[in-house]
Amino acid sequence: MTMELTSQPDTPVISNSPTGFFLQAKTRMESEIIGQETLVERLLIALLADGHLLVEGAPGLAKTRAVKALADCIEGDFQRLQFTPDLLPADLTGTEIYQRNNDSFRFQPGPLFHNIVLADEINRAPAKVQSALLEAMSERQISIGRKTHMLPKLFMVMATQNPIEQEGTYPLPEAQLDRFLMQVNVDYPDYESEKKILDLARREALSELGEAETQPTILHPTTISLARREVLDLYLAEPLKEYIVQLILATRNPKACGERMDRWIEYGASPRATIALERCAKAHAWLQNKEYVTPEDIQAVIHDILRHRLILTFEAEAEGINSEQVIDELLRHIPVP
Repeated sequence: MTMELTSQPDTPVISNSPTGFFLQAKTRMESEIIGQETLVERLLIALLADGHLLVEGAPGLAKTRAVKALADCIEGDFQRLQFTPDLLPADLTGTEIYQRNNDSFRFQPGPLFHNIVLADEINRAPAKVQSALLEAMSERQISIGRKTHMLPKLFMVMATQNPIEQEGTYPLPEAQLDRFLMQVNVDYPDYESEKKILDLARREALSELGEAETQPTILHPTTISLARREVLDLYLAEPLKEYIVQLILATRNPKACGERMDRWIEYGASPRATIALERCAKAHAWLQNKEYVTPEDIQAVIHDILRHRLILTFEAEAEGINSEQVIDELLRHIPVP
């Protein structure tokens, strides 16, 4: 693949550094996903932090479209899985196929053996199927019988789900939720964005009547690896490292943040949340072209890191308290260094 950036009208000149490629991918995705700038940014942060992303929202809010837009920017294999109630674990992982000619079994890889996997409407499948993703998401491998099969080095699960309270959906188990780096909630677009969506839909309908143009990929696996290294090497001051740890520990000892927090939180976040908060804060700062992490970077991503990891008490639900409000209260109690 020739790693060249194509010049486009009204597009700023971007350097050939890893940052430049990611910014170009961001520009392209925002032109295809109107009114969901936060979702686009979180998709790129998840890619930079080498984690999996869960996107929740009502039907028709471009969740699947956003994931496909990112996959189109990456040079790699993409597989979409439509989760349904009759899906089986082997439909994800693959299975052993008997060969009569030599009386042996041959492993037929399933759709998880791709670089980017879109698990569409993941909460429409029962828990047995959802649990089949656990080993793949955590260990980057799949065990079939006595053999372990390694997944590609660049492997990312991007799952979409409709709100849990909708009919025909199953709540994801806590162990699986913890494997997701972030959970992003998608809301309806505003007035101006809705008008731009109409214009975009018209242009796309017209282009489909002609010859379809395939856009070149932007992010090569080597570019992604270089970008991830730069993100890991980004400077994080010791006081901010302590700030991250204090935020997570406060979810496990909510009494230190007051009686209300103690009444609201039943279970806090695991060490995976600490790692995720650090890496996502670094990725957020890197995308802003910063040379170091600031408290604002941590606060910008903490809701996406914690909203699916906190288990609230019955009292909190009875009072109408959600995870967003608990995280806001947490930020008010832990002093910024």
